[in-house]
Amino acid sequence: MFNNELDYCPYCPEEVTCPREHEHIRNFDDVEDSSEVLFDDFLYEYDFFDETRDEDHTIERNVFLPPPTAGRWSQWEDLGGVLSSGPGASSQGPGRLDTFVAGSDRALFHKFWNGSRWSNWQSLGGTITSSPAAVSSRNNRVNVFARGTDNAMWYISWNGSRWSRWESLGGVLTSAPAAASTAPNRINTFVRGSDNALWHKWWNGTRWSNWESLGGRLTSSPTAVSWGQNRIDVFARGQGDRLIHRWWNGSRWSNWQDLGGRLTSAPAVSSRGPNRLEVFARGTNNQLMTMSWNGSRWSNWSNLGGIITSDPAAVSWGPNRTDVFARGTNNAMWHIWRN
Repeated sequence: MFNNELDYCPYCPEEVTCPREHEHIRNFDDVEDSSEVLFDDFLYEYDFFDETRDEDHTIERNVFLPPPTAGRWSQWEDLGGVLSSGPGASSQGPGRLDTFVAGSDRALFHKFWNGSRWSNWQSLGGTITSSPAAVSSRNNRVNVFARGTDNAMWYISWNGSRWSRWESLGGVLTSAPAAASTAPNRINTFVRGSDNALWHKWWNGTRWSNWESLGGRLTSSPTAVSWGQNRIDVFARGQGDRLIHRWWNGSRWSNWQDLGGRLTSAPAVSSRGPNRLEVFARGTNNQLMTMSWNGSRWSNWSNLGGIITSDPAAVSWGPNRTDVFARGTNNAMWHIWRN
């Protein structure tokens, strides 16, 4: 299922034609130090770090990509697969990544990084009708959520030695779910309901809650992250394709905050540490955009290039590491990271 016989440029997920030759994509050395851009301003030159073409200018399919210089974003890396959804991603600890997608047969597929290499794709079965969401609520534990054929939220988990069976958590979903963990063995999930509002369901360590409406008018799937105990930040695309944000401070939910932008996908969010957030979304030219919260203010949007055909997924496994995944034009999963 996950064979990919065509050749693609390792710098971006654009099929057949390498955008390096056409100069419509750029990787910034450092997003925080890069020139700040608007969604409508995408005329950039390339800023790549090494050459991967042979002397005859053919593109190498499997290229070893060296780690990026500290503080810089890597080149785009093709991780293969044939995706029928966007990816989901989580981390069980430093140097560990778990990614999940819907395959061409709509089953859930898993690919992981063990600290030194990527695994092959593994089918976890099921029939899912959305991008999956993943979160690790404690060491050696991974929880994965997706919408099923009945539009309910379904759940499967890894306990360190084996995968559970699929379990229905109910609800009527009109989006992919999102998941975050505020403490060991605590899980918060979020979906868009049939009324386009944000809905919340959580695991308190012993049982699942009922569904709770958090209001709003979402035009995409939500995304969520926790950067500290009892803190949750939730983002989605709202009216006018703008990024909206709501958070839980341990005692109450905030009002919705409008963060602007022009999104053509659901957002993704990750956190490198307390009171730090990085948000990612597809812009109007299908390139990956990012903005960040430094503890006191939001940055402007910056461009990370690529040509993506799905919602992105983002995760951080340490204070100096962010990994972002998305589907490319060849339907493979593509990866970019920053040390």
